[in-house]
Amino acid sequence: MNYEKAITELEAIVDRMEQGSLDLDSLTAELKRAQSLIKLCRSRIKKTDDEIAKLLSDE
Repeated sequence: MNYEKAITELEAIVDRMEQGSLDLDSLTAELKRAQSLIKLCRSRIKKTDDEIAKLLSDE
């Protein structure tokens, strides 16, 4: 999954939480999924940041 798709899915999870349309079991599953997506996004951001820093330091 790419960063953009992960962010889109996270936004959808947040929307469902804000609407209060999730029961307790669904909320738990959504929170676990959100946690996984956040971890993925952080990893992608870190990787991109490291690559940019490397490119800039090579100049």
